[in-house]
Amino acid sequence: MEIRQIQYFMEVAKREHVTDAADALHVAQSSVSRQLFNLEDELGVDLFIREGRRVKLTHLGKVFFERMKQVTNLMEEAKREVKEYLSPDTGTVRIAFPISMAAHTLPSIIYAFRTRYPEAKFQMSNALYYDLIDGVENGEFNLAMIAPIPPKEIENKISGTALFTENIVALVPFHHPLADRQSVMLQELKDDPFVVLPEGFVFRTQVVHACNKVGFSPQIAFEGKDIDALKGLVSAGLGVALMPEMTLIDNTPRSTVMIPLTDFNMTRTVGVIYPTQRDLLPTEALFYEFLLETYDRLNEFKK
Repeated sequence: MEIRQIQYFMEVAKREHVTDAADALHVAQSSVSRQLFNLEDELGVDLFIREGRRVKLTHLGKVFFERMKQVTNLMEEAKREVKEYLSPDTGTVRIAFPISMAAHTLPSIIYAFRTRYPEAKFQMSNALYYDLIDGVENGEFNLAMIAPIPPKEIENKISGTALFTENIVALVPFHHPLADRQSVMLQELKDDPFVVLPEGFVFRTQVVHACNKVGFSPQIAFEGKDIDALKGLVSAGLGVALMPEMTLIDNTPRSTVMIPLTDFNMTRTVGVIYPTQRDLLPTEALFYEFLLETYDRLNEFKK
């Protein structure tokens, strides 16, 4: 099995089209087809179902693709690792995060890090909660900001470190009857329509569970695809929302009011996860230590 065969296989699998893959690889279509046939012949199985130039992975092809994705990630890491050991403060940090941290949390810490290490680079992506965990496990990225920290049972593949705890607050339209209050109990919102994130978002589940815990099921009026969409829905007077406080720093929409919740444990813990079965690359290790140092200092300051 040759590296070139794996490269061709991965490109065809992603595009499901031999000619498109050949164009992306800047090689002849016949060369791609020949390498795929050689690979299948060596393995003794069909990796693709062929429909002219179009192809789809077989069941074994999908298994092989997932394994080769991990291999490809490891190969890229190996090349980066060699370069970064020579100069860790100029390397690249691959990090993922939930959309709720896109506006303030991650940009702030990256800005602070690059003030100290101005030549450091970042490859960033956002994902849903369980995709963040899977991405760290399979090597798509080595670090992920996440909330909450994953449960103990997956610690054989990833580990997590809590960085800080933030409050969950209510965001209401400015004309809401409780808008002039300094704080509210969550139960006081039981008759209001709620705007929430779609199914599959862990924060939506947390909101529903919090309401259930104080004795009501939220009346879900609208769903927004992300935190900014929820802000827009509240601003339009279509409902109330629970939000991580950090998402409203310097970004509370006009015609809305943020109100603290006095309920016990209306908080979420934000942390960072990393793989247990492979080492962080030098620049990523540098950034991880910077995270711990920065939030330790901030938490002490809050005390």
